[in-house]
Amino acid sequence: MSTVEPIRNIEDLKKVEKILEEQSLRNLLIFLIGSNCGLRISDILSLNVGDVKNKNYIQLIEKKTGKPKKIQINSKLKPLLNTFTKGRKVTEPLFLTIFKNRMDRSAAYRILNYACSKAGIEANIGCHSFRKTFGYHYYKKYKDVVMLQKIFNHSHPEITLRYICLEQDKIDESYIDFIL
Repeated sequence: MSTVEPIRNIEDLKKVEKILEEQSLRNLLIFLIGSNCGLRISDILSLNVGDVKNKNYIQLIEKKTGKPKKIQINSKLKPLLNTFTKGRKVTEPLFLTIFKNRMDRSAAYRILNYACSKAGIEANIGCHSFRKTFGYHYYKKYKDVVMLQKIFNHSHPEITLRYICLEQDKIDESYIDFIL
């Protein structure tokens, strides 16, 4: 079984974003929270309206680690979240199905995988790809593996680099220029 990958190409990210935007604000926000905050899908889907409505931060206890997490809501997400939560009860799940139940991982997977397929992305994509996408682009922008390690709660920088698939990228690049 191969591991899921990040979406490395910014243009591909924009395509997925456009496809999801045409579907619904809900679908777009699931993607944007994953790719802009680096949260696991289990943490995204456990959010309630009150966790983001008129807030500057998302604060939660990570389901996997049990550790507290505080993430500043960026300028792209804030107005979308305010629109999405307007008039909604703070106690209701942020992401609902058409049956008004809390969305589950398999529904999120179908939404995200469909959008990536429609965008022509051939990488192995799953719900975890968006957390990895955040990490990949965060590292490309800031080159700060230690900060990313802290964000992801990893024990070593090497784990973080492997997690965001940078080790394989570096191996691939080394083969391109290696000619005997």
